[in-house]
Amino acid sequence: LQSGQVKHFEGERGAERMVRTVFANGNVKYYKGEQGAERLVRMELADDGGVEHYEGESGAERLSRAEFANGEEVQYYEGER
Repeated sequence: LQSGQVKHFEGERGAERMVRTVFANGNVKYYKGEQGAERLVRMELADDGGVEHYEGESGAERLSRAEFANGEEVQYYEGER
């Protein structure tokens, strides 16, 4: 893509689902779910090495946990998006 994104898909032809997007800045988003209902489950941050975890249905994902690169700090999030 012109934006520098690289999208990765898996599955049979006609039923491919997006599993990962790699951004030009090095961030990587990971998805789960069937075609058309993929939901964000994790994002790896290239700038600081942190990892964010998401919960919720496609289009309503919310940050549930953030792990910092130092390996010593984890923040948990509750509530609606």
